[in-house]
Amino acid sequence: MALPLVALAEARGFLFPFVPVFLGIGIGIWFVPSAEPGWPAYALALALALLGLLGRWKAPELLHPPIVALACIAAGFLAAGLRAAVLAAPILGFHYYGAIEGRVLSIDRSQTDALRLTLDRLVLERTPPERTPERVRVTVHGLQPFEPKPGMVVMMTGHLDAPLPPAEPGGFDFRRMAFFDRLGAVGYTRTPVVMLEPAARGDSLVNRLRVAVRIGVQDRFPGEAGAFSAAVLTGDYAGISAATMEDLRLSGLAHILAISGLNMSLLAGFVFGLVRHGLALVPPLALRLPTKKIAACVAFLATGFYLLMSGGNVPTLRAFVMIAVMLAAILADRRALSMRSFALAASVILLWQPEALLEAGFQMSFAATAGLIWGFNALRERVHPRTMSRFVAPVFLLFVSSVIGGVTTGPYAAAHFNRIATYGLMGNLIAVPMMELLVMPAAGVAALLAPFGASFPALWAMELGARWILWVAHWVAALPGSVGAVASPGPWVLPILTLGGLWLMLWRGRARHAGLVGMAGAFLLWAQADRPPLLVSSDGALVGLLGPEGRALSSARGGGLCRAKLA
Repeated sequence: MALPLVALAEARGFLFPFVPVFLGIGIGIWFVPSAEPGWPAYALALALALLGLLGRWKAPELLHPPIVALACIAAGFLAAGLRAAVLAAPILGFHYYGAIEGRVLSIDRSQTDALRLTLDRLVLERTPPERTPERVRVTVHGLQPFEPKPGMVVMMTGHLDAPLPPAEPGGFDFRRMAFFDRLGAVGYTRTPVVMLEPAARGDSLVNRLRVAVRIGVQDRFPGEAGAFSAAVLTGDYAGISAATMEDLRLSGLAHILAISGLNMSLLAGFVFGLVRHGLALVPPLALRLPTKKIAACVAFLATGFYLLMSGGNVPTLRAFVMIAVMLAAILADRRALSMRSFALAASVILLWQPEALLEAGFQMSFAATAGLIWGFNALRERVHPRTMSRFVAPVFLLFVSSVIGGVTTGPYAAAHFNRIATYGLMGNLIAVPMMELLVMPAAGVAALLAPFGASFPALWAMELGARWILWVAHWVAALPGSVGAVASPGPWVLPILTLGGLWLMLWRGRARHAGLVGMAGAFLLWAQADRPPLLVSSDGALVGLLGPEGRALSSARGGGLCRAKLA
């Protein structure tokens, strides 16, 4: 017992990156039961957290690491419970058909390319306010007499039901996601949507700017490439066809459109480099001003503006927090790309949104970030920058970053989406450099030139890069065997895989190689997993039988939302 404690005491200088690991363990424990834990569990967690705080000052120094670890586990558990209590909202307990009135909160597209509205401030006929959901999401079928915009108050006649549970063991739990989104019902309408009130001007300035940018870009550059460019700028995918979105998924390039870690880091890096090098060109300023810190502040403002322009969705908010923490490290004269900065960003997000731990976006984003930091630190120790020419080094770094990103995110993508893009690494190697070297820098230049009405050249360059990326997506998706089916892993596979990978990256010394054993064990467990051969919908109306080419359904029609989950 004393030997591990001594090893922990000797490693105290680099144990901080383990804080989000133990926070995540506590959050994971909260999510294990099928029902919310009772008050005895919360009392025990609170006692452990308080004992951890007291023990940090009273206990022998040798016991500090395990005491802090227990306190972090308890804090993660309590954070998850508090978040669930704060977000608790009514869930529709029956099938509803009738008038639906509400304010348009957000607009997106379904997998079938149908318009989808998220509404709040709801009024449902024959439903008292205490049973009315906080938010609902309605898929709109058919042509509409006007274009819905965020902030509008609308009415329609439609069907609503409670969010569905997973269609199969280990499958995507839409009901859990809906709970934390305060989404109490989902449904559809086949009737025209009626606008009762236009969007209020005061609270939709950013939305009006987003719409103006999207329309302006698509008017100048009609077609898929223009819609792609508009989506990168505003987060609005309305102009991109369902076929193109599917090709982006099959080629492993869908993450490019998700305004998250990649886009945010590219913009922050471009603005930081532009400002710092620009100030360096003026010797009096470079000698008298802290150019690095000024560049970090300007990059923070630029990413904050991008956050607003993209609609401020949850993955973008998380990416912004991660970038903000790393820029703050520069202001504090610390290394931005370090495991400590990464751990601080992860801890902030896990305490703020504990449910993120179970989401594909969080897992893939932070797996890629941790892998890149660890990988480049390892390269720095083994490869001296001067051993490569200035032309070879950028190409080598792009190649390495694409490989690390693909290897670290691949298992999580396969686990959550039950398929793997066979040629995803190749697609990323061909397309991501264009995103890094042309599309995002051109987007930054376009934003700088837009107030002067001179953004056309930058938008043209951006559209050119978008054409290349879309061509790569279509070409890779059309290759034989471009996608492979993957069974959902058991409940312990991803936790073991993640803990093994984190131990390998965060611990120092030969003992870190034990992480490889854990990762290998996780893959062995995964290899034994198989999809259920037969699934039956909760109402018994639809049956899905697994075959060599996917799941065959018992009926060609009906089933509603359940059909997509069983397929």
